[in-house]
Amino acid sequence: MLHLVPPLKFDATDRAIVEHLQRDGRVANVDLADAVSLSPSAALRRTRALEAAGVISGYRAEVDRARVGQGLTVFVSLRVDQHSRETSRAVEEALSRIPAIVAIHVVSGEYDFLVEAVVPDLLAYERVLLDQILAIPPVRDARSTFAIRTVLARGPVPVDGLN
Repeated sequence: MLHLVPPLKFDATDRAIVEHLQRDGRVANVDLADAVSLSPSAALRRTRALEAAGVISGYRAEVDRARVGQGLTVFVSLRVDQHSRETSRAVEEALSRIPAIVAIHVVSGEYDFLVEAVVPDLLAYERVLLDQILAIPPVRDARSTFAIRTVLARGPVPVDGLN
């Protein structure tokens, strides 16, 4: 099911706040305020409003996968049996419990899910695939694509075209 969320109305200041926080989520409020030409209290109020509206959904550190021993990124296309909302929820919940999985997308086309997994090596991926992913009852087929090199794994969401 496609979940369409109506976009919020943004002004130039909202866009500037979001752009700055996407580049540096740890920026001090006083520095953010200065960068977007607001008082610190106004910048904080606007930031909190963006958080409350769900535009800013959280803050986190970006970790270098290879430096923490998780150097293999695998994209797994999954096909499931018994297409229904209940099946989709069950698969989503089961996949969400697998620590190696860092992203889950419901997709259209030949496959039903596109999953991104991060593991140390092929042996670890084999265990995740056979013991965890393919053990989910509705999953009937998995196709793996291995990233040779990651050029960009993150990036700011473009907000310059928002109203």
